Amino acid sequence: MAAETRTSTVHTAHTAHTAPDSTFWSDADRHLVRYGGGFTREIIERAAGSFVYTADGREILDFTSGQMSAILGHSHPAIVETVQRQVATLDHLYSGMLSRPVVDLARRLAETLPAPLDKALLLTTGAESNEAAIRMAKLVTGKHEIVSFARSWHGMTQAAASATYSTGRKGYGPSAPGNFAIPVPNPYRPDYTTPDGELDWRRQLDFAFDLIDAQSTGSLAACLVEPILSSGGVIEPPPGYFAALQRKCRERGMLLILDEAQTGLCRTGTWYAFERDGVVPDILTLSKTLGAGLPLAAVLTSAEIEQEAYDRGFLFFTTHVSDPLVAAVGNTVLDVLTKDRLDERARRLGTFLRTGLADMATRHEVIGDIRGRGLLAGLELVVDRETKRSSDKLGAQVTRRCLELGLHMNIVQLPGMGGVFRIAPPLTATEDELALGLSILDTAIGEVSAKL
Repeated sequence: MAAETRTSTVHTAHTAHTAPDSTFWSDADRHLVRYGGGFTREIIERAAGSFVYTADGREILDFTSGQMSAILGHSHPAIVETVQRQVATLDHLYSGMLSRPVVDLARRLAETLPAPLDKALLLTTGAESNEAAIRMAKLVTGKHEIVSFARSWHGMTQAAASATYSTGRKGYGPSAPGNFAIPVPNPYRPDYTTPDGELDWRRQLDFAFDLIDAQSTGSLAACLVEPILSSGGVIEPPPGYFAALQRKCRERGMLLILDEAQTGLCRTGTWYAFERDGVVPDILTLSKTLGAGLPLAAVLTSAEIEQEAYDRGFLFFTTHVSDPLVAAVGNTVLDVLTKDRLDERARRLGTFLRTGLADMATRHEVIGDIRGRGLLAGLELVVDRETKRSSDKLGAQVTRRCLELGLHMNIVQLPGMGGVFRIAPPLTATEDELALGLSILDTAIGEVSAKL
């Protein structure tokens, strides 16, 4: 009898998708684990292109591309067709088996990258790809210490979380030993300055590695950093920084790992953000944008590093490594990016977006800084432009008002940075859609700042 009751309950829950909103939220509050702040109090029924649609019929412009991932927009026809076709033929395999989509994607990714990045490992999430990269670096170098930026975000699994400093470190006990943070070169809020008040990133970097050398036990394995810190507030280190950072790594026998979860595959106006700096990492990690919203990630490295890792018994055998379904999606993503020249489109639309934000700044004193590249833009709100004093309350209120007006925004709120909007619309967005988002944001900032 108990089993019959349970079955009935499950069936009711499965078919009750038309239940009133109050029932939905009651069930959500009762049964869901809260994993990062509160849930947006909207029931999302479907998504298409640059918009998501709620159960009560509201249309919301998505300025975050889902979780910064849906670079082709929601439900892109080519992605839909690929998923339908591939899931009906070959979706998942024993992890030691290979399929054509997997080998094709590995080859094609290598073709988009400079030498010697020609070996790929296909995984599921950004955290997993960073976990594998760190594991590989430790094994190949025979060392264990990892250096990252102080406002970094690399994931929530053990090694990735230990290299994450923007949030989530307190209350979980010891992190992996040998993790060190270096200061972020932030031109808007410089800690080391030249005589004219500009960021002196060279002196900052020298000081950072003086501290690393003092703390290291002589076992520095790798430096894991983002070319543009996204969760850290869309902070872009100045030109020349990464070349200098790579030299610091070479001097110490460290590998340079670049995490391009959010910047890779055309979002910044080039296929990879590191292209601007003339450096080639020892290991590159991709995720979010590679699957265009589906769980797909990759680790790319040289044949030399891969051979050394293999010879030492590299092990990263997971349930969904080399899955054919998402690999097929990855191939379709590359097809669309290439055919539609979305790197060029991101540059053009990025200029349009940046011009609109700059125009907005002439009307609103609370806009302190505009930064980023391509279709990854950061807008920092301040209470006072002279002192750059921030306000958590201001950012939260603008975010809330944007949603009420039909625009979904993501705001980074970190100590010392009251509110930085991460603006990352799909690369397929139109100028009209960007103009709509800018108009709503303009209205929201104006309404909220008028009450200060």
